[in-house]
Amino acid sequence: MKAKEEHHSVNNIKPRTKSEREEHQSAKNIRPRRTSIRENTRKILHNPDDQCQVLHQTEEQIGRSLLEKVRFLLSFLEDHSQKNSETIRCVEGRIRVAAYEAEDIIESQIDTSDQIVSDSRNHCERCVEFRRYNLAKKYENLQKVIQELDSISEQVVNMMDRNDIEILPPRNPFPAGSSKSGYSNNSDMVGFDDDLMQVKDRLTGPPSKLKIISIVGMGGIGKTTFARNVYDDPLIEYHFHIRAWTTVSQEYNVKKMLTDLLDSTKYQSNIQNFDEKIYKCLKGKRYLIVLDDMWDTKAWDEVQRLFPDDSNGSRIILTTRLADVAVYAGSSGAIHHLSCLSPEKSWNLLHQTVFGEECCPCELEEIGKEIAKNCKGLPLALVVIGGLLYKGKRTHDYWMYVKQNVNSAVIGTDDQFMEILLLSYNHLPHHLRACFLYMAVFPEDYKIRKSELTKLWVAEGFIKPERSKSLEAVAEKYLEDLLDRNMILVHKRSYTGKIKICSIHDLMRDLCVRKAQEENFLHLFDRRRVIIHSNINGHDHHLEDIYGSHVRSLKEETSFPTSFLLRVWDALRIRFNGFPVKIMKLVNLRFIVLKCIGTIRLPASISNLFNLQTLIIYSLDTVKLPSDIWKVPRLRHIWTWNCFLAYPSAAGNGEKIALLENLQTLKGVIDFKFTKKVLQMMPNLKKLKIGFPHSCPVLSSFCIDKFIHLHQLEDLNCDFTYKSDRNHPLLGNFHPLLENFHLPPTLKKLTLRGCRLSWKSMAIIGSLPILEVLNLKEFTFDGSVWEPTEGKFLQLKVLLLSKTDLEHLKADETNFPILQHLTFIDCRKLVEIPSAIGDIPTLQVIELCKCRTSAVNSVKLIQEEQRDLENNNLQIIIHDMRALHIVKSRSESEKRLLPSPPKFPLTRNLHQLGLFPHRSLQALSKCYGPLMMIHLGRVPVVIVSSAEAAHRIMKNQDVIFSNRPKLSIIDKIIYMLLLR
Repeated sequence: MKAKEEHHSVNNIKPRTKSEREEHQSAKNIRPRRTSIRENTRKILHNPDDQCQVLHQTEEQIGRSLLEKVRFLLSFLEDHSQKNSETIRCVEGRIRVAAYEAEDIIESQIDTSDQIVSDSRNHCERCVEFRRYNLAKKYENLQKVIQELDSISEQVVNMMDRNDIEILPPRNPFPAGSSKSGYSNNSDMVGFDDDLMQVKDRLTGPPSKLKIISIVGMGGIGKTTFARNVYDDPLIEYHFHIRAWTTVSQEYNVKKMLTDLLDSTKYQSNIQNFDEKIYKCLKGKRYLIVLDDMWDTKAWDEVQRLFPDDSNGSRIILTTRLADVAVYAGSSGAIHHLSCLSPEKSWNLLHQTVFGEECCPCELEEIGKEIAKNCKGLPLALVVIGGLLYKGKRTHDYWMYVKQNVNSAVIGTDDQFMEILLLSYNHLPHHLRACFLYMAVFPEDYKIRKSELTKLWVAEGFIKPERSKSLEAVAEKYLEDLLDRNMILVHKRSYTGKIKICSIHDLMRDLCVRKAQEENFLHLFDRRRVIIHSNINGHDHHLEDIYGSHVRSLKEETSFPTSFLLRVWDALRIRFNGFPVKIMKLVNLRFIVLKCIGTIRLPASISNLFNLQTLIIYSLDTVKLPSDIWKVPRLRHIWTWNCFLAYPSAAGNGEKIALLENLQTLKGVIDFKFTKKVLQMMPNLKKLKIGFPHSCPVLSSFCIDKFIHLHQLEDLNCDFTYKSDRNHPLLGNFHPLLENFHLPPTLKKLTLRGCRLSWKSMAIIGSLPILEVLNLKEFTFDGSVWEPTEGKFLQLKVLLLSKTDLEHLKADETNFPILQHLTFIDCRKLVEIPSAIGDIPTLQVIELCKCRTSAVNSVKLIQEEQRDLENNNLQIIIHDMRALHIVKSRSESEKRLLPSPPKFPLTRNLHQLGLFPHRSLQALSKCYGPLMMIHLGRVPVVIVSSAEAAHRIMKNQDVIFSNRPKLSIIDKIIYMLLLR
């Protein structure tokens, strides 16, 4: 509602003609940081709830002027930013400085305006006059910014009138594509043997129709070298009558492309009608064309008509960093992604670059492998480092130095390397640049959760609204776009195919940091975004120097922020004994992450944070949210544990009804009454996690049958676990309310725990039309036999059953037609898994943990049967584990570590724990051996393979868990014996 009012008030500044409206629409494609300025102007200068009434006319004038200047300049940048022009870079720099100043002035006005209104109500005339003076001063400063924007606009207009935008050639042009020539001349593609074979088969095999094969990968991965290796292969040369190669590049030249193609075909190029000559030259012949380093679909449109399809096996190879270009060219079914090399293949390439056919000295081999590993599989980095090692001293000390400084060595040794990576950045549209630069706030090798990253982007104001899409959905699209451009790496996808965990290559991150600092976007100790990582030497970081008026994002260790303009505060490394009420003055906060100890009560003044979007509180104790939380209109995500949410208070005279229309996530709430009225107050809720512990009264009072009114709900997690006592009135009997519950048809993921429903009720769940993931835990259903109804679960991809009384599952491929992952945990009575389950064509994994031997044997038999049918894709995972000792407890620090058992022969089998159930610990296993995370009841614990590892982890827990929020609240360490 509020957003509509804001939008309405801005549009009333000045009536627009149709052409002006079209210009306004085109101006939306702007740089994210500038979007923040425009939106702030709307929301602050023209919001009736926040504006200072005494200066209303001044606000109107400044708001209109600022919007007009920003729209014009950013529309210009959107059209010209990808051009390699020094003039545009200078203009962009001036706009950036002015925009930052305007943004700071506008956001700092919030406090002044609110205080004037507050002081007026309190009849504090001296305070009012003082605040008015400050506000007038800010308007004066803002007027200076607008004058600067006028000056820039005049420069831009003159440039456009004179067409004075010089396009500069690349500073270091490369002989082939964007690759470094040294790597291109390598005759052997070390580490890509299988890839070469696959592409050669595609070139020489069926079909006979003209086929486009795209080689896609990040900068420096070796696309050009790969294509050249294929192109020069004697078999390929023999197979095709004509071969031709042209390099397209970002600033492509059609005439040059055609000249290159004619030169390759050995025809004279100094003639007219290039395109006609090329077409006639290729007509009737089997040809191979390589279009190297393509960035734009328009380049493909310029040349595709030149290539006849005579159904004779002709082929076109296209190399690009952009997946959408490959798809556009028609190679969606023949895209070959080049991935980073494994550590072993990386060492092979580095060894060949440094030593050729010679052997590496024994004393350098281990260090050499570490150097190769530190290059993170990027071939160009390996070759650059290899050249450095080839020319340098072959001593232990020198190689150790290189190992410790791989990134700086690569970038410092070869300027062309950074130029190659810069090509990707320079080609980014404006709406993606800030999103990419923000990746620099994460440490090296950090596994970034999509859910965290997208919330941060939204909080920072980087996301442009799109009609009928949430900001988070647009942010996900931005992330996929960065992936398509091969600027990020994906580590894990959800079962629905969406990115779940990603990262950025170390060298790409170095580029990210460098550009972010150049653009005043991010600094370690000053300016707008402050990131202090644990690897900074020393403890005295002079934090008081960085809490200035311009800090926007803070991820720090021990101090409390005072920057009024702070938007993002990630204080996970600080343990608070209660909620830090001082932050209530930081009204620009959008994103808060806290870790607290003891019962946490948020004050009623939480409503002061009216810009707050995301509130995350990690605590094993109770969190109590006041009714005033319903007065935070922009709140989008609440994520806590054991949270008591107060019921919204009734609106008084003149007060608006509380409405969290932007709320999308509500996790960790317990004992809350979801009446129809309350659900209507959060109409856009998409994720809901609720619990009803043993202290709750009659279940019917919680109105869970009203969930049907959540029309946007996609993910529902309900925990009805009261006590382990089987005689509990709910756990021991069916509850009529649960037996006839109704669920919204929009659900994609459903998790239930402790409901004690009959298996007949499963038909209700099976009827959900788009349900993809179903987790049934701790006696959700009661009964020994489940026979699914045919025609249900038509979209189900993941099914998990945990702690059930189930003995017989009577199902086949018709009951779960597209199931991919089937898991049974602690189903000790289950006799077997029916063999017909193996006939589900989409099934990829069957996973069992703590199940009886007969069930395990039945799964192994299913796998054997599928192998006999030449289906080798079905994976079977068997877990069987038993805990030995609780080694250490944070809450009981007086306890000493228990000694390791005299014999611990089976720790080697810990690797079979695989990825179940938590992947965040994989990187830690390199330092501490095999480990994983589970929950004992509601208490998270880490499982390790020895008491020594437990001791080391607990001793260094603040460092180990600093970047792993879900692990930071771990209270217990267990070491475990895995049994087969």
